[in-house]
Amino acid sequence: MRAFVVAKYKEPLRAADVPEPTVGDRDVLVQVQAAGLNQLDEKIRLGEFKQILPYKLQLILGHDVAGTVIRVGAKVRGFKPGDAVYARPDKDRIGTFAERIAITEADLALKPASISMEEAGSLPLVALTAWQALVEQGNVRPGQKVLIHAGAAGSDRSRSNSPNTSAPPSPPPQVPPMPTSCATSARTR
Repeated sequence: MRAFVVAKYKEPLRAADVPEPTVGDRDVLVQVQAAGLNQLDEKIRLGEFKQILPYKLQLILGHDVAGTVIRVGAKVRGFKPGDAVYARPDKDRIGTFAERIAITEADLALKPASISMEEAGSLPLVALTAWQALVEQGNVRPGQKVLIHAGAAGSDRSRSNSPNTSAPPSPPPQVPPMPTSCATSARTR
C-alpha cells in the first residue's frame, strides 16, 4: 500500500510502500478518500512533540479521515462494508496519509450525507479542538451563544511558517460590522 511517511524528524514527507493495516476484532478498515492536514501533523514531523508523543519512525502522519468501509472486524456491529465514514483515529493509531487505515470502531462515525468526503475529512481534529476549548475548558452549555473571531482559520494560526518575503503583508479583509443584537448577546453570555 502507498502512504506518505516521515522517516526522520525535520525531513519532508515521502511516498513509500508500507504494509497493509492489521484489522483487529473491533477495527474497521477504511479506504481513505480524504485526509485533513493539520498543524499537529507538521509539529510531529518537526519532532516538536517527540518527548510526549514518542512515535517510532518511519511514521505515517494524518489525524483526520473520511472514506468508505472496506472490511470490519469480527466484533464490529456498527459499520458494514460500503458505509461512508469519518474519524479522528486514536493518537496511537494515526496514519490517514495512506490508501487505507484500520480504525477502532469507537473512533469512527457515519459521514453525514449533507457533507462531502472532503468536508468530512477536514472536520475531526478541528472539531475536537473546538469542543475541548468551548465545552471542556470554557464550560459552554446548551442555549449559550459564543462569538468566534477569525473562525475561518485553523486552531494554530498565531504565527506564520512561510518564509519572509519582500512584499508587505496584505491588509486584513474588510468585515461588515456585527449587528448590535449579536454583540449584546455574545457579551452577556
